[in-house]
Amino acid sequence: MTESSNKPSIRFAGFTDPWEQRKLGELADIVGGGTPDTNNADYWDGDIDWYSPAELGDQIYADGSVRRITEAGFSNCSARMLPAGQTILFTSRAGIGNTAILRHAACTNQGFQSLVIGMHADVYFVYSMSNRIKKWAEEKASGSTFLEISGKQLASMPISMPSLIEQQAIGSFFSRLDSLITLHQRKYDKLVVLKKSMLEQMFPQEGESVPKIRFAGFTDPWEQRKLGEIAVRITDMSSDSDLPRVEYEDISANVGILNKNVNHLGHNKSGIAFKPDDILYGKLRPYLHNWLFADFAGVAVGDFWVLRSTGIDPTFLYRIICGKRFDSLANVSAGSKMPRADWSFVGNSEYAVPKQIKEQQTIGSFFSRLDSLITLHQRKLELLKNIKKSLLEQMFV
Repeated sequence: MTESSNKPSIRFAGFTDPWEQRKLGELADIVGGGTPDTNNADYWDGDIDWYSPAELGDQIYADGSVRRITEAGFSNCSARMLPAGQTILFTSRAGIGNTAILRHAACTNQGFQSLVIGMHADVYFVYSMSNRIKKWAEEKASGSTFLEISGKQLASMPISMPSLIEQQAIGSFFSRLDSLITLHQRKYDKLVVLKKSMLEQMFPQEGESVPKIRFAGFTDPWEQRKLGEIAVRITDMSSDSDLPRVEYEDISANVGILNKNVNHLGHNKSGIAFKPDDILYGKLRPYLHNWLFADFAGVAVGDFWVLRSTGIDPTFLYRIICGKRFDSLANVSAGSKMPRADWSFVGNSEYAVPKQIKEQQTIGSFFSRLDSLITLHQRKLELLKNIKKSLLEQMFV
């Protein structure tokens, strides 16, 4: 390896030395885990955190385990105590390479080969290399029943390292970037939960004619209308190559937001033509909650209903489609493996609708603004994640 190839593309000012080639085992003590006898009640429900691989998801820090063991349980198994702040939990089977930084001293079961970082390496710097370590481990893993990476194998992974002070600068930078991503993720998640709650409270409950939460100035009871009276199904097919296509995987489930730019997909699959203000609803496996309020003309490819409002505000109709009652009725469907919502049943069912078009518009407008805010945070998240991905490639050798 040449000196020039052992320097990252992007670097903080003041650092010029080439990175050194090391082994992961030189930077960290790699520690496995163990499980106390599950039939001995004296070993369980104690005060010692004990992690299993299924507990690690997308979180950066591990703050507490689902199950805990006692001192007796710890003493009678091969688990070792892992120090807080120095340990990166690393799953070695049942999904290799899931990681989290340990915030409190703990131990794990045998599904881990955790990294206890030594004094010559920065914990967050190594943690920021998780995807690289994961990829390497997946390539080296073996096993007949399930793939697994051993501690010895993991220790042999070649890794390029700068000086400790440069590691700390890089680790601190990615820690702040991850905190920003986490902040926007929490805001996004809270808005999605708020939307779900408001959808339940701004529509009447079963057997009632007024909602729990209502905008000022509206007092009339809502009326029951059949869906087939306030919406029509559009079935006109199109293969127009100038129109964007929308497929199931293009929609973020539950929130009704496109997760990619469908204007540049460049294919001519046939489907149902839709217009602005039409509603796309995924009738195949309706529990997936694939719905979209269209603000452009396009083609719905796949098992979609395309619904167009008749006599009510289209933004309010969309909220009916996103609501709890519609969801429960759409999931009374035919088929077990590949269920589909039944239009003859859903279309003939009744839904609560405000008598005044103004109230419909006010409710529709409220949720449209909430959707815009959710979309804003989703796009910020995507941008930050893309920035992080690019910088991880350019700031590491």
